[in-house]
Amino acid sequence: MKAPATIHPDDAGVGPHPHRGFSPVTFIFKGGVHHRDSRGNDSTIYAGGAQWMNAGMGIIHSERPPHDIHEIGGRQEIIQLWINTPAKHKMDQPMYFPVKPEEAPVVTSADGLVNVHVFAGEVLNAKGPVPSQVEVNAATLVLKKNGTINIPLPQNHNAVLYLLDGKLNVGGFGMVEGLHLVHFKNDGEGIALTALEDTRALLLSGKPIDEEVVSYGPFVMNTQTQIMEAMRDYQMGKMGVLIEE
Repeated sequence: MKAPATIHPDDAGVGPHPHRGFSPVTFIFKGGVHHRDSRGNDSTIYAGGAQWMNAGMGIIHSERPPHDIHEIGGRQEIIQLWINTPAKHKMDQPMYFPVKPEEAPVVTSADGLVNVHVFAGEVLNAKGPVPSQVEVNAATLVLKKNGTINIPLPQNHNAVLYLLDGKLNVGGFGMVEGLHLVHFKNDGEGIALTALEDTRALLLSGKPIDEEVVSYGPFVMNTQTQIMEAMRDYQMGKMGVLIEE
């Protein structure tokens, strides 16, 4: 995680770069992200949405602030994480899934103080729009002070909860403040949350893949040979070309 920083627009974002063998996923909390890739995808997603890309056999993409970043407040707040892909899917065709805020189903707690926005998997009987290659649940949470919610999760899932800000009481754990992460053991049936302050959080759970992982730079594979093959294929242009205007 990086602390807030001031960045000149000409230096913002990440230029064209390759990926293979996993899914880079970006959740956008403020501002927006303009995505372009070597498969012809070109879209901008704003606060409340997400961008999910299955890199598969290889793709080149760039991620930049949108052209209207100053018009929407001039601030950028995102979380990007990498989700591993099972060996049998690492060489699938790349796919890109932009999710606008209104496309993610929302579940509201009984007290009306908690909203759960579901992007992938199934949380509280709501199914996310992203067809992930692994058994994973992904949701953002917005809790008003004193809001409570119980979220069931599969017993065989690992789970993490990251607080962007605010303060929660996490059942069985205690008080957690913003900019902290809670890692749950995969031996329970869910999590119970009570907001001590207005809070924003990211919830992720998934079934362990239990395969060997070898990574190097933007590539995540199962063997060192596969990493070398990825580097070769990128240099030979097999992942396509992306030239920014």
